[in-house]
Amino acid sequence: MSAPPLPLLGQSLAALKDWAVEQGQPAYRGQQLHTWLYHKGIRSLQEVTVFPKAWREALQEYPVGRSQVVQRIESRDGTVKFLLQLADGELIETVGIPTARRLTVCVSSQVGCPMACNFCATGKMGYRRNLKLHEILDQVLTVQEDFGRRVSHVVFMGMGEPLLNRDTVVQAIRSLNQDIGIGQRHITLSTVGVPRQIPWLAQQDLQITLAVSLHAPNQELRQQLIPSAAHYPLDALIQDCRDYMLCSGRRISFEYTLLAGVNDLPIHARQLAHLLRQASQSGARLHVNLIPYNPIAEANYQRPHPARVAEFVRLLEEHHVQASVRQTRGLDGNAACGQLRGSFLRASPEPAPGRS
Repeated sequence: MSAPPLPLLGQSLAALKDWAVEQGQPAYRGQQLHTWLYHKGIRSLQEVTVFPKAWREALQEYPVGRSQVVQRIESRDGTVKFLLQLADGELIETVGIPTARRLTVCVSSQVGCPMACNFCATGKMGYRRNLKLHEILDQVLTVQEDFGRRVSHVVFMGMGEPLLNRDTVVQAIRSLNQDIGIGQRHITLSTVGVPRQIPWLAQQDLQITLAVSLHAPNQELRQQLIPSAAHYPLDALIQDCRDYMLCSGRRISFEYTLLAGVNDLPIHARQLAHLLRQASQSGARLHVNLIPYNPIAEANYQRPHPARVAEFVRLLEEHHVQASVRQTRGLDGNAACGQLRGSFLRASPEPAPGRS
């Protein structure tokens, strides 16, 4: 029994030209298909009206690689969360975050997540499987189609740990750049830290931003919040970050979720500043992106008071660590950082009208 054909989404221009020739068509049909896949966002080859009708009919069952939009939730600030059903029935979430000048997509890299961070809704789901290349790219095209405008930025901050799906994620980054046309400097990969993977990433010659999620300034507290941290001591993670900056020449952004009374005290700010100075290469600017906790039903943590957040920022900057506070988007639609979850596993939403 022969294997099913690979979806067309995710294939390069050269590969699509070769595919067209294999189908008995001239190579320029592959160029046309590339345009219709990545810039027109087709969901079926029947939509490629420049193709001969007879060929379109013969290819009507050929997989393009698009997912089904099952649910669309729009927050008051314009952020939109999409529930997508994959070909095997698995479900993921992705988020479109618009501003006047940019449209960012927060993409998932896995169904669920094995890292089990105890303040994160996705971590409460457990792990199902890695996403495939076309399933990652589809998220960007879905948001682009819905908003009717070009996606300018992509952040791998959705469901899953990207470096546990590293090869496919790097393929996706290259395709987002080369096929969809998103600059690598507008792509961010966020990781909680996986042993040996940050040095590997440094060798991939990418121009992306690496964001490392710390969430604690010492090993004991980090292990309480992130069980997987037991296998990756904080000192080793910081050394890998230092080596990454030296090798790639790229700055790392450190992420830190502030949990009221847990990791947001003045002593934590001072410990964090000391820790990050160990990661700094000579002359490198340090930056921490602080994320006030976004509530989830499965955890009892609280969001810190704004005055506590401001004091944390002041203490970091007093110790020469640049800090910013992430603006919360999509909170009322459970689309904010840390809120993507398997709520759909507890409910059975109806497909959105007109979606396929």
